[in-house]
Amino acid sequence: MKQLILWCVLLFWSQLSFALAPYLKGDKVAGADLTARIDQLEKKLQAEGFTLAGRHLPKGMADHATVVVTDAAMLTAIRKAGGSTVIASAIRVGVLPDGSVSYMNPDYWYRAYLRGQFKSAQASAKAVQSRLAKALGDGGAMGGDVPESDLENYRYMFGMERFDSPNSEIASHASFDAALKAVRANLAAGVSDTARVYEVVSAENQTAVFGVAMNSATDGEAWWVNKIGADHMAGLPYEVFIVGNKVYSLYARYRIALAWPALGMGQFMGIINAPDAIRATMVRVAGGGN
Repeated sequence: MKQLILWCVLLFWSQLSFALAPYLKGDKVAGADLTARIDQLEKKLQAEGFTLAGRHLPKGMADHATVVVTDAAMLTAIRKAGGSTVIASAIRVGVLPDGSVSYMNPDYWYRAYLRGQFKSAQASAKAVQSRLAKALGDGGAMGGDVPESDLENYRYMFGMERFDSPNSEIASHASFDAALKAVRANLAAGVSDTARVYEVVSAENQTAVFGVAMNSATDGEAWWVNKIGADHMAGLPYEVFIVGNKVYSLYARYRIALAWPALGMGQFMGIINAPDAIRATMVRVAGGGN
């Protein structure tokens, strides 16, 4: 009986050890205001070789921000993988009003976004994780967890969308250049109260990804993020991405669940209108019509 109990305990802890969290805690940053805190983060990240890509300061979320950077080696691995893996280009670091810092866990997000291509990029992913910890600190995991083996084909529950669900395709254009031109123009024009946070373009394999700020007071990101957890700033901004002549945006029942995996169904029901509102916004950004 003792051996059986010991075996069950070991099995329980073994299962836990293979669960990954979406975020890692960094060291707090001090500063008189948000700009000063962001400046500190950017300097730390640049010192470890990351390239600045953008800042996200969501409207309706005072003193919350995301710093977005890229890593040259990781971008090379993503371009080699090609296709929809371009969505994994951005590395996100969140900062809160009290100076608390968190950053995306590369092991978690790259498994989800690169899926079957993760193994070929694993060495670069580990290097990114090591340098993020060196730059920002490693205060442990946060944000819930998902079994490592589930991330490649993750979905929140039966019947909900996965990464490659058909409704993630939101527009089609005559060519890659036409798709790129449409997204750039619509973000520059601020359609549906959006703005560009960053862009990463790989013309040679006809892929691109944009971080999109959704600033509408009625159906932008602030209303739903404030309901489910504004401490997950490293889960923002939302993305729209291009592969060939098609434009995609991950459907929110997948994308929000991936970024907030610990939420209960009751909490998701509180933002039941968010998935369709987000998709409608992204369709307009993509030039797919109303």
